[in-house]
Amino acid sequence: MKKTFNTKQLTTLGLLTAVLLLMAYTPLGYLNIGPLAITLNIIPVALAAVTLGPAGGAIIGAVFGLTSFLQCIGVGGTSAMGALLFDINPFFAFVQRFVPRLVDGLLLGYIFKGLRKATNIHISCFVTGFCSAFFNTLFFMTALVLLFGNTEYMKELIGGRNVIVFICSFVGINAVFEMIASTVITGFVGFALYKARLISTLEN
Repeated sequence: MKKTFNTKQLTTLGLLTAVLLLMAYTPLGYLNIGPLAITLNIIPVALAAVTLGPAGGAIIGAVFGLTSFLQCIGVGGTSAMGALLFDINPFFAFVQRFVPRLVDGLLLGYIFKGLRKATNIHISCFVTGFCSAFFNTLFFMTALVLLFGNTEYMKELIGGRNVIVFICSFVGINAVFEMIASTVITGFVGFALYKARLISTLEN
């Protein structure tokens, strides 16, 4: 994943970082519903992967993960679940909030590169947007269950249900909304960035 950004790419990286921070620290990025939040911060991650590849996706994913973790301690908003997890185990809370978002961005870059070789820019952007939301939910919930599944807090949430049933019922409409929004917005914005020649060619 060795990557050297040129001036245009560094500018794009800076702009996407600024957009993500703006969304993370304003109501634009999160819609809190119950213990979880509908997050649109996955969209800048997808756009970074589209325009800058795996390295760019990983960087913006890491920024997203860091802002998500900071909410556990009340910086830039408060996550009720995050605060509880932080009280249980601060290190695990960091891993659960940070690592899934970084891995999401990294994988999205490779997914987009692979799709560009197999199909057109429209489909590549739409699928990358969908995967951004899907992987974010999958990795976030998997880390939650693996790291905190044996705690009393999680046992009460799971309530004796099958883990897969619990995850599906827990994320519910939040995940569906995120997938639709990320797919549509990444698809159209990604194509606009392609027309503006901000997406690297296949040879790059």
